[in-house]
Amino acid sequence: MSTMVYPREEKLEKLSQEEIISNTKLVIQGLEALKNEHNSILHSLLETIKCLKKDEEANLVHEKSNLLRKSVEMIELGLGEAQVMMALSNHLNAVESEKQKLRAQVRRLCQENQWLRDELANTQQKLQKSEQSVAQLEEEKKHLEFMNQLKKYDEDVSPTEEKDRETPKDSLDDLFPNDEEEHGQGMQHQHNSAAVVAAQQGGYEIPARLRTLHNLVIQYASQGRYEVAVPLCKQALEDLEKTSGHDHPDVATMLNILALVYRDQNKYKEAAHLLNDALSIREKTLGKDHPAVAATLNNLAVLYGKRGKYKEAEPLCKRALEIREKVLGKDHPDVAKQLNNLALLCQNQGKYEEVEYYYCRALEIYESRLGPDDPNVAKTKNNLASCFLKQGKYKEAEILYKEILTRAHEKEFGSVDADNKPIWMHAEEREESKGRHRDNTPYGEYGGWYKACKVNSPTVNTTLRNLGALYRRQGKLEAAETLEECAARSLICSPYTEGDRRRSRDSLTSVKYESGSETGEEVSMASKLSFGLHVNLFNKAVFLAMLLHK
Repeated sequence: MSTMVYPREEKLEKLSQEEIISNTKLVIQGLEALKNEHNSILHSLLETIKCLKKDEEANLVHEKSNLLRKSVEMIELGLGEAQVMMALSNHLNAVESEKQKLRAQVRRLCQENQWLRDELANTQQKLQKSEQSVAQLEEEKKHLEFMNQLKKYDEDVSPTEEKDRETPKDSLDDLFPNDEEEHGQGMQHQHNSAAVVAAQQGGYEIPARLRTLHNLVIQYASQGRYEVAVPLCKQALEDLEKTSGHDHPDVATMLNILALVYRDQNKYKEAAHLLNDALSIREKTLGKDHPAVAATLNNLAVLYGKRGKYKEAEPLCKRALEIREKVLGKDHPDVAKQLNNLALLCQNQGKYEEVEYYYCRALEIYESRLGPDDPNVAKTKNNLASCFLKQGKYKEAEILYKEILTRAHEKEFGSVDADNKPIWMHAEEREESKGRHRDNTPYGEYGGWYKACKVNSPTVNTTLRNLGALYRRQGKLEAAETLEECAARSLICSPYTEGDRRRSRDSLTSVKYESGSETGEEVSMASKLSFGLHVNLFNKAVFLAMLLHK
């Protein structure tokens, strides 16, 4: 019988895959030979068994043949395992081949990806260059428009026209939305003349360059671009202090402008410091009874009011009122606006008797000087009505609201009669008839209010909502819904701006500080300005230098 030699165990651990396969093939060959040899021996034993006659000898041969069969089975098992190893080796080779193919595909995809990244980077660079070119052209266009505005400003305004155009304006913070702009232009010249005379008598009038600078600052502040407005103010202030000294009225004017910018940013501490500094300069250079001093006092009072410091604001507001009464006269519209501010401060302190006195006095001034159709009349009545509401005087508030709506109706549609009723009368009629039958008459037949909402809007719209809320409080739900729906239609059809509409939706007792018309730096940051210059920061610096050294 041939013998087979197997590699040692420690050598098997170091064999490669190819060596293991070749050794497996040798083992298969050896096992096949051994199997054949065992089969031949077994066959010869079986032949021998046939020739033997004795049982003992036959048994011995049978035992040997059984041993050979077991040996053959083990050999066949070894051959099966070897075949499995061969099949496994073939499978591993196929897997490795597929792995190499996938690696080649990954390398190709990486190369394509890198090429696409390079193409994208080139495209982004081209896009960035194009955007820079467009931005540069836009800035050049704006600069040319800006220079054109300056040219018109220098050529078109004669000295006398400039003085007329620069009538000092006193604008505090808004008590109502600025819907008086389109109604009050005709009467501005009348009641501002006294302020002009007073300012000239005081020996100081705000220069045109500061008014123009103020408009530019307000333009950027109204857009929320404080990063432009604040440096512009600070640079102007620094230049004015260098050329004119700190104690100069122009410096005080610039401090007022910067304070309003800070106020809009809710930086009340910085704004109060600047206003106190401006007040000190104006009192020192212009005198304690100058209109500019009253303007700064009012700005400071409004600032304290916004911070909830009503007690500190009240004496400042009273002193501003005294100055304006002394300089402008007790029946001047600017005095009425100051009275409105003072009334609001007292209302926040619960001093309702004083509030009623101040509002009634302001109302009397407006009606006597500006007429019953002036928007300020309706606004002041709304304020007085809010005071009545806080005291629970619902009947008095209701009367004022009805007066506002009736006057607006008469102004648009003529005197009231059985066929020409204001909206509140229709609302009450619907309330009275709701138990019997529901009146589904369209609003177009209620005097066309939603079409004529331009009348005193958004004050009329606010009054509609206030009276509707009062009706609702009284349980008159049908009347309340009538007025509220009419107010909603007015908002949709209103020719006013979205800002006006948003302000008209304030709560029924929401009251703000009044805007007046004296010194230019008091204009509310929410005012709409016609000085629409959009220039970059470099152009602003150039413009500022031109203004301050003109």
